[in-house]
Amino acid sequence: MTDFYAMHVIEALRSGVPSRAVGACFTEARPGMMKRIEDRLEAVRASGRSDGMIFTGHYGEGKTHLLNTVFNMATQSNMAVSYVALGKETPMSNLPVLYQKIISNTYLPGTAQPGFRQKLEELTPGSGVTGDLLAFSAKELETDKLYYLLRAMLGTQEEEERTQFLGDLEGDFVSNDVIKRSYRRVEGQTAKFNQNFVKTRHTMDYFSFMSHFFSRIGLDGWVILFDEAELIGRMGKKTRLKSYREMQTFLQPGDRMKGVFSLFALSSSFAEDVIDKKHEMESAEAEYAEDPAALKAVKATLNAMLNAPELTKLSREETLQILAGIQSFHGKAYHWNPQVTPETIYAETEAGGYLLRTKIRAAIEYFDQLYQYGEAGKTRITELGKESFEEEETPELP
Repeated sequence: MTDFYAMHVIEALRSGVPSRAVGACFTEARPGMMKRIEDRLEAVRASGRSDGMIFTGHYGEGKTHLLNTVFNMATQSNMAVSYVALGKETPMSNLPVLYQKIISNTYLPGTAQPGFRQKLEELTPGSGVTGDLLAFSAKELETDKLYYLLRAMLGTQEEEERTQFLGDLEGDFVSNDVIKRSYRRVEGQTAKFNQNFVKTRHTMDYFSFMSHFFSRIGLDGWVILFDEAELIGRMGKKTRLKSYREMQTFLQPGDRMKGVFSLFALSSSFAEDVIDKKHEMESAEAEYAEDPAALKAVKATLNAMLNAPELTKLSREETLQILAGIQSFHGKAYHWNPQVTPETIYAETEAGGYLLRTKIRAAIEYFDQLYQYGEAGKTRITELGKESFEEEETPELP
């Protein structure tokens, strides 16, 4: 009988598309890096204080796989998890857009699909959770927009209006005037904002609120995983510098977020190909000469990138262990028993070069040939191309 879960794992590996199922099954490699991340994650869970880190790795050597492994680790630890790949459509430099992308890719423990609107819909007037959220949004945020929005959302009898307010919490921001009109109708008094909410300046209020919300509904924290952070290097200079500035908000959030652990995956070549070749430190000093706080944040991010721990190349023993796992899954997926030693598989995958991703795909092709023909010729998998950090002319999503 076909094992469809094993088949899913093999097909994900064959395509080279990252998969959380693969991340859950192949967790043994790079124990040093995983222990380092796990310790930081557990410190966040235990203390409630937010933290962030960057790790680097060569192209095709398992950065995304490691993020998927952390994803499974976090959900099993009763934490909400968000997963985004940075780029033009998910720009680090644009917090309002980034917030919307993060929220739309947030998973609660035990769920297969992203989303948590049902938890927001369960908020009721007078409950302890609601009272705590109202007090937090009134006193602990830079603006009090979310306080008035919550009051209006809880009090309105208009289903369309309530849906609009729920959408606001997910990043589809409604105007201040809409909230004020609804609040006046529901409460019979005027909403007096301490200052008007401007999404380009105050989106961190939403991150703060959501981190508190996850805590109040019984979760042990919120993990935000940022993949492909090296794509920042393809942006224009001003966008890159702003991205570094915003990254520091997640790497060293201070008291702005509760129980949040942010993890960035970055290419090992970023330091040489972007920070050094594009003279990022000098550009930051010129751009933020009159803004010491911004300059400090940018330099802190750049130094964190330069000093980030790197995924070490897998040892022969670790690679053999992974190839043996692939052999086992291929057998389960197609209901057969490939009689091959791991050393033979290792030798047959040499044509794929040194990258882990290509070795894995070469191994699967090898097993495919054995399964179909009873013997295998040379695999056709070749080495992957090199990354490019040429600046893109296409503007990011506004």
